[in-house]
Amino acid sequence: MRDELTGETRRKRTDLHGTGLRYKVRYVDPEGRERSKSFPDRRKKAAEDFLGEMESGVRSGTYLDPDAGRVPFREYAESWVKGQSSDASSRQSIESRLRSQLYPFFDRRPIDAIGPARVRDWLAWLEERRLDGTYRAVLFDTLSSIMNAAVEDKLIRDNPCQARSIKKPRRSTHRVVPWPLERVRAVQEGLTQRWRLAADVGAGLGLRQGEVLGLSASDLDPAEAVVHVVRQLRIIRGQLVFAPPKGGKSRLVPLPDEVRVAVAAHRRSFPPVPVRLPWLEPGRRTVEVELLLSNERGEPHSGDHFNKVMWRGAFRAVGLAYAPRTDGMHALRHFYASTLLAGGVSIKEVAEYLGHSDPGFTLRTYTHLVPSSHARARQAVDKRLRS
Repeated sequence: MRDELTGETRRKRTDLHGTGLRYKVRYVDPEGRERSKSFPDRRKKAAEDFLGEMESGVRSGTYLDPDAGRVPFREYAESWVKGQSSDASSRQSIESRLRSQLYPFFDRRPIDAIGPARVRDWLAWLEERRLDGTYRAVLFDTLSSIMNAAVEDKLIRDNPCQARSIKKPRRSTHRVVPWPLERVRAVQEGLTQRWRLAADVGAGLGLRQGEVLGLSASDLDPAEAVVHVVRQLRIIRGQLVFAPPKGGKSRLVPLPDEVRVAVAAHRRSFPPVPVRLPWLEPGRRTVEVELLLSNERGEPHSGDHFNKVMWRGAFRAVGLAYAPRTDGMHALRHFYASTLLAGGVSIKEVAEYLGHSDPGFTLRTYTHLVPSSHARARQAVDKRLRS
């Protein structure tokens, strides 16, 4: 402004002084494109540091586009999940975890704004919700996988889940306590005649619930005394479908006489009915299977419906208390495994019959049920030393 007395022009600071972008940094990225970023007044050092970091990254091959990490977490996770599994059920499970436990916390936050502090806050949030330790560990692995992918896609430099200040949730250890035979018999009696075979198959073959509900008479081979476990029933996007057993692998399970007789009796009272459902996912080719278990209208039931109506109804019918953690249909698999182990069947064979891909998992789950070999060991040593 001009001084009225001297006529000289003098500069006067306005309210906007120091708020503009004074420094502009220009550099060339690895693809040969000129990039730029502006910094406000009094941030010259920050501008110089930024330029040094960008040029160093270009020279060393560690360059990261400073704008790439601004993609919102939800947007990136939705893209990431598409490449995780060709199995529709697995993708459905991952998407459910994202919607319920990750999106509410991270949502539109940019990927590069998720640091160790934010991860620690999220872990505390999960703990406040009283989620099971194993479930929290699975959620943590999901987040870590997403952030690993972001590192590979050059959106961020490091995975914050791998920071030394982060402690992964510990998986819960629930010691398996198999049902006594009396409880198996009681629940079996509580089931209606039409669905009683489910208990025979679960306890006698160790099948998963979906495999029990998807079993066909043609899967049994009485001549070889085996059962071919080749499919399961499950829900995908609200619709029943047929699918391979968990892990996509079929298997052979020994067929005990008790189960063979129970299946024959069930077939006489309730002849198998043909059921046509999509294979793997809704909208795909359909296959027809003569199911052993169906309702009065010849329709199959989902595992959820079976649990709520038939299975829990059996407990009510015989006056048994129902504990969600220990009294699900999975208890019949534990009964089957404990029976085999008590009979001297090896862990490797038990794992094969249960459909476990890792015998180590079977051992960790049931090691406390393996009969002690102390007596045999003592006898072997004594016999050798006395000879």
